[in-house]
Amino acid sequence: MKIEKLDLLKPAIDFLLSEGFSKLYPPQADCVNAGLLDGKSILVSAPTASGKTLTAILATISYLSKNNGKVIYLSPLRALAAEKFTEFKKLEKVDLGKKIKVGISTGDFENIEKNLEKNDVLILTNEKMDSIIRHSAEWIDDIGLVIVDEIHLIGDENRGPTLEMILTKLKLLVSKPQIVGLSATITNSNEIANWLDCILVKNDWRPVPLSEGVYDAGEVIMSDGKKFEVEPSICGIPIDLGVQSVKDGGQSLVFAETRTRSKALATKAADIVSQFLEKKESEELEKISKKILSNNEHTELVKTLATLIKKGVAFHHAGLNQNCRQIIETEFRKGTIKLLSSTPTLAAGVNLPARRVVISNINRYNAKVGGNRPISILEYKQLCGRAGRPQYDNYGESIIVGNGNSEDLMEYYIHGEPEPIISKITDDKSLRTHVLSVIVTSPGIKKEDILDFFLQTLGGLQSRKATIKFAIDISLRFLTNAFLIIKKGERYAATEFGKKTSMLYIDPLTATYFRDAIENVSKERRHTFGFLHLISNCEEFFPKFSLRQKDYETASLMIENNSSELLAPISEYDCSRSLLALQSWITESSELTLSDSLGIESGDMHRMVETADWLSYCLREISKHVERTDLLDELENLRRRIVYGIREELLDLVKVKGIGRIRARVLYKHGIKTLDNLAKIPVNKLAEIDKIGSTIADNIKSELRKVR
Repeated sequence: MKIEKLDLLKPAIDFLLSEGFSKLYPPQADCVNAGLLDGKSILVSAPTASGKTLTAILATISYLSKNNGKVIYLSPLRALAAEKFTEFKKLEKVDLGKKIKVGISTGDFENIEKNLEKNDVLILTNEKMDSIIRHSAEWIDDIGLVIVDEIHLIGDENRGPTLEMILTKLKLLVSKPQIVGLSATITNSNEIANWLDCILVKNDWRPVPLSEGVYDAGEVIMSDGKKFEVEPSICGIPIDLGVQSVKDGGQSLVFAETRTRSKALATKAADIVSQFLEKKESEELEKISKKILSNNEHTELVKTLATLIKKGVAFHHAGLNQNCRQIIETEFRKGTIKLLSSTPTLAAGVNLPARRVVISNINRYNAKVGGNRPISILEYKQLCGRAGRPQYDNYGESIIVGNGNSEDLMEYYIHGEPEPIISKITDDKSLRTHVLSVIVTSPGIKKEDILDFFLQTLGGLQSRKATIKFAIDISLRFLTNAFLIIKKGERYAATEFGKKTSMLYIDPLTATYFRDAIENVSKERRHTFGFLHLISNCEEFFPKFSLRQKDYETASLMIENNSSELLAPISEYDCSRSLLALQSWITESSELTLSDSLGIESGDMHRMVETADWLSYCLREISKHVERTDLLDELENLRRRIVYGIREELLDLVKVKGIGRIRARVLYKHGIKTLDNLAKIPVNKLAEIDKIGSTIADNIKSELRKVR
């Protein structure tokens, strides 16, 4: 099916041709034949790289050229949302009879930006969309097309229930929006399509053919029966397999089960891969290595990464900060980095294909079971879906490293069916959270109407009515006892505290934990360390690292030094390493110190800061609600200290845009301790201070005028 034959406006056709699209892939053509451009709801179940984004763009162009409503693109991750925003932003150049405006919103769940409704296309994370629905934004009724990326994540125990709630609410809208679900190949896609009232388009076509195999006892056996030998070296089989592909002019992606192993595998590969680099490539890699070092603190992790990149190899995991991860992803896409060793989180995030994917171990650490357990078939399919780069490779290969069990692995993973998507909506946490949100958005709702709503979720379709009813009863009892909802006659309504909890987007259990703690806080003294303990101890806080044997002494000392700030007595056994990291961070420990002394890398610290920022905001809002206004200033200061990683005396200086923790400390050491001091110092003198310079000095002075 050729692009110019599609029933779209000429400017849209010209735009698609200019973007390099000339004809549709089979799954895309199937969607068009099923009524994608006629407003029909469709569930696409197709492999990675089969062109699902173009399907979404076609639906968007078609909808906007015929209607005045809004298009919502739902993404499970911020990184993916940012990627899609870049692609959809290009639509602003296309004349569809009106000017198209594309927007993105992925953070801050309590505040809904004022200008969101001005956009025709909105790229949102699932959580942001859920928050918008809870706030009953007026423009929700204008939604005419909903595109749901990675819809199979509805079965994920953490993020699945939120997506399920959104889709249930959207499909019940009076406007009956067109739903386009984009999914990996799933076993019960018929069931999901029926639930969403979608036409199912299932197609296993891939732009690059994929062959899957298992390594065992010196050879790889592919699913089509082909075999080839692998010469073992001291590097180990996963790297031997990766290097073999690099030697043949391809790239390799080696999946490791832990961060430590991903770094170790990359280290083993470096010296061999460097032998295959051309002089020009080595020079380019040298520049990238220097870039990594100049943009980051020189922790052991960063130094190791910079050394490996010189040799055409890198590792990728959540401990690395966004800056490092972005450089690695860009250079791997360009083909500069030849072999990348990564934890499986990469497979669920950005699109990074390679000719050969090596799965070094099918086990993965699972915190809930407290040990390793095999990955699911669905997860395996996600990993091997990264094999084969559409523009560069004629084939893609995925190889599992076996251990004397190749036949079992072949049978289970390669020939096996991915697990069906099972709803997690009836789990305790998700149900109490979402029952509350239903009551908040429908004041005066009866129990049978709550039940009726949840029977229309996927969980309602997959469970017995009696099971759902019993689970809802438990949630209602908890919410009533915690004074989050009240019952008048047959009807339920949220209390002010219940409404606040739902808008803050936290688990009702966390909200009551915060409320009870705040109500008992004494008035006479500071509570900063106690607040940090409260935040890092709650269910929502992430990532949570437990203490290592050598951390107990540090924890004990920290408790002793800050005992006057505790809300209640605690021992080192009540602490996490995350609490130690947060306390060190707000007393200006460097990334290097955090890495060396606590084993907390900058990527982890960044996520902790993000979560602690949000939770300290929630704590402050709940303090307002329980009329503890005496705590508001301290909590506001704590929040800003968490964001900037500073001691209290620098709070004034960081109000100026362009002054962060390092510049603020340098200025403070030079006697510039307040905004008044900053206003009085001449710009030429300011420029002479270390880490400032003339450009930054000018910027600081102009930003200072806005603040004062």
